[in-house]
Amino acid sequence: MNETPNYYAIIPANVRYSDLKPNAKLLYGEITALSNKHGFCFASNKYFAELYKVNKNTISSWISDLKNYGFVTVKIERNIDNQITKRCIGILKKMDNPIHEKLKYNNTSINTTSNNISIKDKFINLVMFFDYSKEMKLDFINYWTEKSSDRSNAKMRYQKQATFDVKLRLDRWAKNSAKWDNKKTSTSKLDSQISEWEKAKKYIEKI
Repeated sequence: MNETPNYYAIIPANVRYSDLKPNAKLLYGEITALSNKHGFCFASNKYFAELYKVNKNTISSWISDLKNYGFVTVKIERNIDNQITKRCIGILKKMDNPIHEKLKYNNTSINTTSNNISIKDKFINLVMFFDYSKEMKLDFINYWTEKSSDRSNAKMRYQKQATFDVKLRLDRWAKNSAKWDNKKTSTSKLDSQISEWEKAKKYIEKI
């Protein structure tokens, strides 16, 4: 990653006044700057090490501290050889300062970010970050990105919401999906019972 971000870095009060090492707080600000572009930070330890003129183990320690304090979340993908292929760092801790809160994805934060990713793709990236089944996330995406018309400037369903907290809505979607699955299972059992009862009734009528 050779790109130098040109976004503002944000270090909210709960990070600034925590017991973290000063450089870990600075790294947090850098992560917010990188996250402004894609919604997450994909930078490697090597990138940060070269940026701050320290070794990769030091960067790893700072990120671990940020994670332990609950200020960031780290998601790692590995290949079949258990080697790390991608790492996503997300800002998950609620900030005291409402300037920017990546996981409270209101329409302004999604729609006004200036980058090469389309609004829909950005929304998809945000949703796919969370640990739910792929099938459920695709259903969620298809529903919320549906447009009311074929016009190019037509808004997607999620854009019509005053605020859109992706994590909360995914949690709610998952709970409702579980209820629906249970309902379908119960209905299936009931249908089976009714079918058996009807068979028994026909048998009795023949006697």
